[in-house]
Formats: sequence, C-alpha cells, structure tokens
Amino acid sequence: MVMDIERKGLKRKHEFSDDPSHISTLFSDVAQQVSILTSSFSSSESHRAAAKRATHVLADLAKNEEVVNVIVEGGAIPALVMHLQPPPLDQNHSLLNPLPFEHEVEKGSAFALGLLAVKPEHQQFIVDNGALKHLVNLLKRHNTGLTSRAVNSLIRRAADAITNLAHENSTIKTRVRMEGGIPPLVDLLEVADTKVQRAAAGALRTLAFKNDENKNEIVECNALPTLILMLRSEDAAVHYEAVGVIGNLVHSSPNIKKEVLLAGALQPVIGLLSSCCSESQREAALLLGQFAATDSDCKVHIVQRGAVRPLIDMLQSPDVQLREMSAFALGRLAQDSHNQAGIAHSGGLMPLLKLLDSKNGSLQHNAAFALYGLADNEDNVSDFIRVGGIQKLQEGEFIVQATKDCVAKTLKRLEEKINGCVLSHLLHLMRDSEKAFQRRVALALAHLCSPDDQRKIFIDHHGLELLIGLLGSSSPKQQLDGAVALWKLANKAMTLSPIDAAPPSPTPQVYLGEQYVNNSSVSDVTFLVEGKRFYAHRICLLASSDAFRAMFDGGYREKDARDIEIPNIRWEVFELMMRFIYTGSVDVTLHIAQDLLRAADQYLLEGLKRLCEYTIAQDISLENVSSMYELSEAFNAISLRHTCILFILEQFDKLSARPGHSHLIQRVMPEIHSYFVKALTKTNSHIQP
Repeated sequence: MVMDIERKGLKRKHEFSDDPSHISTLFSDVAQQVSILTSSFSSSESHRAAAKRATHVLADLAKNEEVVNVIVEGGAIPALVMHLQPPPLDQNHSLLNPLPFEHEVEKGSAFALGLLAVKPEHQQFIVDNGALKHLVNLLKRHNTGLTSRAVNSLIRRAADAITNLAHENSTIKTRVRMEGGIPPLVDLLEVADTKVQRAAAGALRTLAFKNDENKNEIVECNALPTLILMLRSEDAAVHYEAVGVIGNLVHSSPNIKKEVLLAGALQPVIGLLSSCCSESQREAALLLGQFAATDSDCKVHIVQRGAVRPLIDMLQSPDVQLREMSAFALGRLAQDSHNQAGIAHSGGLMPLLKLLDSKNGSLQHNAAFALYGLADNEDNVSDFIRVGGIQKLQEGEFIVQATKDCVAKTLKRLEEKINGCVLSHLLHLMRDSEKAFQRRVALALAHLCSPDDQRKIFIDHHGLELLIGLLGSSSPKQQLDGAVALWKLANKAMTLSPIDAAPPSPTPQVYLGEQYVNNSSVSDVTFLVEGKRFYAHRICLLASSDAFRAMFDGGYREKDARDIEIPNIRWEVFELMMRFIYTGSVDVTLHIAQDLLRAADQYLLEGLKRLCEYTIAQDISLENVSSMYELSEAFNAISLRHTCILFILEQFDKLSARPGHSHLIQRVMPEIHSYFVKALTKTNSHIQP
C-alpha cells in the first residue's frame, strides 16, 4: 500500500448564519470591498491603504469556508488577481522609490486567493483570471536583493496560494510548470527564512504528486541536494515538508528513486524515524518502504543503517498512521531473506501480530503482508509458535479479502517449513521446554504438519498426550484449542471421516439370495417372532455369523429344534436382519436403525452393524450426541463411537455451552486417546522402518 499526501491550506472557522438578512449584509460587504479594489488600483498612498484593508477584510471572511461562495459570486476573484501585480506608477512615484505599503497589498491578495482556492470548484476560475503568472512573479521577489519580513511573508503567501490552487488538480499543476513556477520554488528552498522554505517545499510537494513532468523538472532544477539537507533540519515543519516532496518525487519513478538514493537521502530519512514529529516519522517510514522496493541491496542497507528498531517501536505508537506506515516499511524490508530473521529477532513479530486485531483494514493488511515475509525464513517458525502467532493467524477477523488471502498464504508458507531441521527443533522444544510452550508447539503442529509426520510427532514424541491434556484443562479456551487441533489432526489422518464414509463391502461369502428370504419350500428351520413363523435355512445362518454357528453346532437347546422362538426382537427388525443374511445388503432407515443395531450386535453381524451405525451417525446432533455415545458403548459400535468423538471435537465450542458438557468430555477422553493412537499408527504405518 502506498500513501501520497498533498498539502492543503488550513483555515479557521468563523461564525456564519444562513439568515437571509445576514447573507444580504454579507453580499453588501463583499461588494463594497470589491468596489474598493476595483477603484483603487493605483500607486497613491490612499488607494494602496484602501486596497490593503479590502484584501484583509476579504481574506478574513474567506477563512470561513461557508462564506467562500458568497465572496466569489460577489466578483472578488478578478479584483484580487488584479492586485497581485504592482499598480501603474503616477507622477509622484518612480521605480527608485518604493510603493506605499510595499508588498502588503499583493500579500493580502495572494492570501485571500489561496483561501478561496481551498474549494476545488474555484481553482480553475482563479487560474483563468490570470493569477498563476502573477503568483509566479511574486515568488521571484527574493531575487531583487531585498530580504525583509514583508518580502518573505509575501513569497510565503504566494507559494501557499499555488499549493491550494494545484491541490488535486492535475491541469493546474501542469500550468504552474508552464508558467515557470518550479525554478523559483526550488530556489526558495535555500532562503534563510524557514517559513519560506516550508511554503516552497509544500508547493513542490503538491506539484510533484502524480505528475511526471513536474517531478523531472524539480530534479533537473537540482532540488535534491537542498531537500536532503532539509531532512536534517531541527525545524520539524521543514523536514516534514522535505520528506514529503521526496516521497512524491520517488513514487512510481524508479529513476528518480535511484537519484535520490545516490544523492545521500537514505541515512537522513532513517534518522527521521526517531523524530519528535509524528508526521515526519510517518513520511519517512513510507519513503523507506518505497526505497525498499528498489532492489535487495537497498533492503539490506536500510536494515544495516538502523531502521528496524525505530520501525518496530513505531508499531506500538498510539498514532494509527504511524503504525500503518511502519508496518508497510517492515513488510517491504521483510521480502529479503537476510532481513526476515533480523526483524523477528529484534522483536517485530509480536507487535505485528497484535496489529491483526486492528479495525483499520489498511493497517491490518500491512501487518499481514509483513508477517507473510517473516514466515519465509525457517528460523522464524519457532518464534511464530512461541508467541502464539499460528492461532492469531487462524482466529483473526480480517476485514478485506486481500488480507484473508495473505494470511492463508502465510499459514501455507509456515506449513511448508515444518520438516527437516525445523521439525527436529520443534520436537526438541515440545519435549524439553516448559509445559505451556510444549502445548503450543503441539497445537501448531496439529494444524501445520504433514500427514506423513503425524505418527512421529503425536505418537513417538507424545504430542497426542499434550493435546488431550488440553481437553482436561480448567480453561475453556485451552479445551477449545485442544479440540480444534484434534479435529484438524483427524481430518489429516484420514481422507474421509466415518460419518461421511460408506460402510465396507460385506464379508465375502455365498448368499442364497432374495428369493429364499422367508421361503418355506426348502426351509429346515423356523423362527417364531411375535407369534409369526419365519422360514429359514441353517446353511445360510451358519455361514453368516458365529452366533448362529454356536446356536446350531454347540450345546444350545436350539441345536435340534425345528421351531426356535425369538422373544426380544420385533418382526420388522428380524425380517430385515434375515434379509441382510440372505442378500448381504439392506436399506436401513433411521426409525429402525437402533433396534436393528441391537439385533445385529446380538447375532454378531458386523456388516449389518456397520450399516446401522452409518445410518444412526447421520442423526447425531448437539442434543443427542451423549446418548448416541452411550448407544455405541452399549453395543460395541466402534464406528458410531468414533463418529461421536469426531462430532464432539468438531462441535466442541457449541457443546461447551450445554449442560453436562464437562462430564461428557471426561467420559470420552480415554476413547479419544485410543482412537487417535489407532488412527495415527495405521495412517503412518507404511512409512515406518
């Protein structure tokens, strides 16, 4: 982001009433002063005195922006422009004798016109009345050899008027150059009067803004050496204007940027970072950001010359613009690999992360861009984790899409660094540092590590215990952090979670087929269910499960029985169970799924259990997850249990607001541990030695 600033004249606010009688009086006053100016354009003392008073009255009125239109409509502009030039001499005056009120009338006219020019709609009208030529001539009065307070004051008012006329008006900026206004303004930079220096620099600053021809002429007039000297001025207003001129000169002008650097601007600009003037600090930071875009060597030189520490200090300023510009400069500097570690080592990481909480979109984005640069250096990865930067990036509320994209790229950049020496260092820290940091490392690795490294990190180096330990914390925030990390870990450990995965294919076996379901023609065993007969076939039942094999081959009374009573299963449930046994598949609806699960568990039909678990899992909610988990325990429904675990982790934030949450978490923690040990061991087993 680049901010270019033009100087705009300031004005005091005077009382103004929109009462018709007041407006009428005001029109009358303006008309009277215009009449005086029109009739007093001569060198007589009385006329000069009257003209001086009239310009002062109009200038005083023009300080109130609400009155400006009345003054313009009253015809003041042509009259004021006329008095920017000396009047014709009468027989009582010669060129050797000064005019009465020498420079005073012209100064009053320039001041009044500058105030009127604050309104953009009046700028062109003033220029069209010929003001620019006269204002440029006024700038040259210092060449007469007269150096008095009156001359300096006149020149200052003329420069200010040019500033206001050209403000945000590209046409007038060009007209000033064509009228020859730039050379005298450059010359005025060397005048001893600091107020004149400031006014001249302010005009050049405006003229240089987004006008390449003006920029080139300012440089060709040899302004750079003087501007660079002005950067070292003890007068804050002087170095503020000077750094502003240089900033506008170099913006989008690579060649001028090189000339400025060759002329020796770098060190004095860095020096302004420690100025007592916040405006100069801001402009200096912006300018350093522009310098840093030149080439990698310049980035390094800026850091070597001591810019990093004051820029980091500025990140913590109460001034929003200072924070914004320092983040901008650091972001540019952080594009060089040698600077990235230095900025982080000097303490820049934490203040940049804090700026992500800003409600200012530009400030937030500049900070995000700087952090993106710092994330490119693997030496900074552990520092990001140490200060909680990973969570800050993940949980931040970012205002503009560009910032969101930048943060996503930063997290991706950090993720790409989690390997080799960086991973070894983090594992060392997770083992040997203090407990809070161990947990922070485990949290970060859960989000950033490669699936291939999960077993190494969370099983072999006990990262899993650290995450599960967070679930048992007394801090709700730590509990949530642990749950989110485990959820992320689970998603990395498998392509699909059980709630999304289809049940596996049935166990390979021969199925009699649909036509034999409840078929009496070749049946050799009958079940009595709710008083009704269900015709079955022993061979099919024996092949289906160990429960039926035990029933018919073991010592149970059903072994030789022709009719076997089933006392605790509804007909509808039993019929579906048998249909699965005969065909290997069945449609399980939600209303019957739990009863069918009970039957499938009783008769050890694992394939049918999985179908039931899959159907039941679709109905898990915040309201019933606890009872669903109990159901999974009651019938050893492992898939359903795992789905409940993942649901609890995914919806942890919402569940934490519900009664019984803590009891549920304590209850499932051992199973969570068991689930992840199995999942991570299985997932990574192919890469283990």
